[in-house]
Amino acid sequence: MKIVFITPAPALRRSWIYRQNGRLYGQSNSITGPLILGGILRRAGHTVEVYEELNGKVDYKKLIPTADVFCFSIMASTAPRAYELADRVHAEGHARVLIGGIQASALPKEALAHADQVITGEGEKVTPTAVGARRTEPIVAGIPIENLDEVPFPDYTVLKTPCQAANIISSRGCPFRCTFCTTSRMFAPYRQRSVDSVIEEIRLYHRLGFRYMNFEDDNFTADKARAKEICRRIIAEHLQFRETFFFGRTDMANDPELLDLLQQAHLTRVLIGIESLNQQALDAVNKHQNIEDIRRAGAACRDHGIRLIASIVLGLDQDSREDIRRSVAFAKEIDAYQLQPAVLTPYPGTPVWDEMVRTGRLLDTSWAQYDMMDVVFQPKNMTPWQLQEEFYHAANYFYDYRSARRIGKLFGAEYGWRRFGLAIAARMGPFGARIASRCVKSSCYYKLRHTPWLYAPQLPASAPSAAL
Repeated sequence: MKIVFITPAPALRRSWIYRQNGRLYGQSNSITGPLILGGILRRAGHTVEVYEELNGKVDYKKLIPTADVFCFSIMASTAPRAYELADRVHAEGHARVLIGGIQASALPKEALAHADQVITGEGEKVTPTAVGARRTEPIVAGIPIENLDEVPFPDYTVLKTPCQAANIISSRGCPFRCTFCTTSRMFAPYRQRSVDSVIEEIRLYHRLGFRYMNFEDDNFTADKARAKEICRRIIAEHLQFRETFFFGRTDMANDPELLDLLQQAHLTRVLIGIESLNQQALDAVNKHQNIEDIRRAGAACRDHGIRLIASIVLGLDQDSREDIRRSVAFAKEIDAYQLQPAVLTPYPGTPVWDEMVRTGRLLDTSWAQYDMMDVVFQPKNMTPWQLQEEFYHAANYFYDYRSARRIGKLFGAEYGWRRFGLAIAARMGPFGARIASRCVKSSCYYKLRHTPWLYAPQLPASAPSAAL
């Protein structure tokens, strides 16, 4: 049986120019879920191919007639593309279609309109039987893995699109539950793999020739003692990569030993959720950090040569436009290497979604807009278009040409040139959006600019609560 896994991407992110700009941000990688499931199915005797649309073209004219099963892994912004492809598979081929992922877990009935089966939650224990049609129920509930050491490593031999960085997930879930987060709900409870298992996977990626690695845990430093032990093992066995990315929290700055070990193990690129410099906003989203934590984290990362990606949420109910700009300016002042300005997005299954539904503040449920770059709700302290403009202002202010020179001095010429390239890219997107907001009446930007308040459309079937 030939099984094809597809991780879809919206049209913009499949474009040549977006892929080129993506190289400025970091190295291409592939999500681990399809690679884990694909490896399980390959070892069971099936022919398996995995494709990441973000990283390369996919020849559907060749695949659709020859595949027996298509599996799509979706999040909100990629759901429309997956549904389009699923309908095409049904129209042009004979393959069964399975859909899973965060969005399918939140809205399984919606996904089922385009699939033969939907898999919710963690799929390792149920996907093989669903693929073989031995389970016939339309919605198959995944079973959480208690011992993560039992999960096979991702199988990169089945991946058919480019990939420069290996991804490792050493834990699932997060001990914190920010109100806007989906993964801490889908992958509850928080679980960890053993250090031995993690190190064995790192050895594998060295043997495969990877030069870059990403820890894709929601919070790699949640358990500081464990993070230190992983770093010590990497250092002792000379398992460093040229660069390793990870997600952390501001509290890592309180542990100098951890910072030293991260640096020596080459975990030198970290995304930290600053979110806001307004303490009321931080408390409202259950961030469990304060302003002083944020300041210490910025200084600690800079002093240890760890390049900080500062994530800021735009549009929190407690934040004004001035608060947003203050947060962006702060990220620049602490020499953050990159900025991730994320428009607050009410994903199904989160408390933010529940609140927006309850108060009638959703402006759009066109899932393609749920990408953390487009405004889809009515903010409290500004119009929707003003919030959209703040997203563009954040990128333009942070990525100026002068700061590229400073980043080059702090971290090396390569990163200075990357910052310079990002400054150019940050000026391209806003231009097109502003033209569309004035001239293209069918665009979401035109609606945001010309309609200060839009009432919520009819909600999709089985819209979930935050109890997911």
